[in-house]
Amino acid sequence: MPTPASPNPTPPSRKLPARYGAIVLPFVLSVLMTFVVSAIATLRSLGPGPDFLATWPVAWGLSWLVAFPTLLLVLPIVRRIVGLVVEAPRR
Repeated sequence: MPTPASPNPTPPSRKLPARYGAIVLPFVLSVLMTFVVSAIATLRSLGPGPDFLATWPVAWGLSWLVAFPTLLLVLPIVRRIVGLVVEAPRR
C-alpha cells in the first residue's frame, strides 16, 4: 500500500551549505567594500562625467582582485584579534 504524500512537503533549500560561509562572507564583503571605495576614490579623482563611467569599473575590478584574496588571508587573523578585545557572548 503506498504511503500518502505529506500535505506540505519541504521544498529543497536554495542555500549553499554552511561550509561555503568562509568563502561567501569575504566574497560579498569584498564586492561591497570595493564597490563603494573605488567609486569614491575614482569620483574624487576624476569628478562626475564620462571619464568616471569609463574608469570606475576597471578600478573596481582591480581593487576587487586585490581585496578578495587579501580578505581570505586576513579574516582569520581579524577574527582572532576581535576575540581578544571583545567579550564572548554569555550563554
